[in-house]
Amino acid sequence: MAQAADGRKGRKPRLTNEPAGLDRDTLLRAYRDMLLIRRFEEKAGQLYGMGLIGGFCHLYIGQEAVVVGIQLALKPGDQVITSYRDHGHMLATGMQARGVMAELTGREGGYSRGKGGSMHMFSKEKAFFGGHGIVGAQVSLGTGLAFSNAYRSNDHVSVTYFGDGASNQGQVFESFNLAALLKLPCIYVIENNKYGMGTSVERSTASRDLSQNGSPWGIASLQVDGMDVDAVKHAADIAVAHCRAGKGPFLLEMKTYRYRGHSMSDPGRYRSREEIQKMRSERDCIEGARHKLAAFDVDEAEIKRIDDEVKRIVQDSADFAQTSPEPDPAELWTDILKEA
Repeated sequence: MAQAADGRKGRKPRLTNEPAGLDRDTLLRAYRDMLLIRRFEEKAGQLYGMGLIGGFCHLYIGQEAVVVGIQLALKPGDQVITSYRDHGHMLATGMQARGVMAELTGREGGYSRGKGGSMHMFSKEKAFFGGHGIVGAQVSLGTGLAFSNAYRSNDHVSVTYFGDGASNQGQVFESFNLAALLKLPCIYVIENNKYGMGTSVERSTASRDLSQNGSPWGIASLQVDGMDVDAVKHAADIAVAHCRAGKGPFLLEMKTYRYRGHSMSDPGRYRSREEIQKMRSERDCIEGARHKLAAFDVDEAEIKRIDDEVKRIVQDSADFAQTSPEPDPAELWTDILKEA
């Protein structure tokens, strides 16, 4: 089993691709969830190109194994908070594709009733505390969620996702300090997809191992193959057990990759097509899961059944997103002030 590093003792964690040993049914669920996110994001890209989605839109294509693998290690009541690249996280927590897509198109049937758009929707029922448009802002909020769990002694953990681009923000390190000082049950997940907007991680940070960013505060950490859902689940199990045991925060650096641009307006000219194609052909998380399913004698008929189910869900969400009515103008005055 991979051992977490204690930064204060100076032990460096290794990149782990150790499997969690997912059983057949769990791996099928992971495959289905990753495929749902992939197909949903592809459809969102199409609707954006048709002018049906406005504003910013950041797709999660390529990174699906990270959120799906971590979600497999959580239990009801655990909280999730993330950045603006958030549609995949919503779907992984169990939020309905209809509500997410309708929010993207600014319709009344969306999770924020059409007022939040791509970057700002929430679900109290699924303990999803939002995507956040301000780079790194969610990290201090996720730390606050962990503080509330510690205060209530409810055995829940909060998972706070952010990217390599946000990893150098000052509020991130302030959050690390507070979480370590108070031993808060917070799992920090750096989704290192190699590029912060259009700048490679090598050009934006002096650190060559982001999993060590919490070492001044002695935060335990692992660097993980984020393109392997099995390895992600294994690392998440370690981090969750650490937090539930009252040992303080845990940092996971997920080495992952996004296939599309930073946002829909990004042509991605800072990297080659060959680089992207190499990742798609050799490291794709969905294809990797499919190969593992073959070892369980999962036949093509079962894979097709899942594929067809996902297509139906995504198409239904797109249809709903275009037919749901636009918000009533009175919605401009809701969710602004609550008198106590």
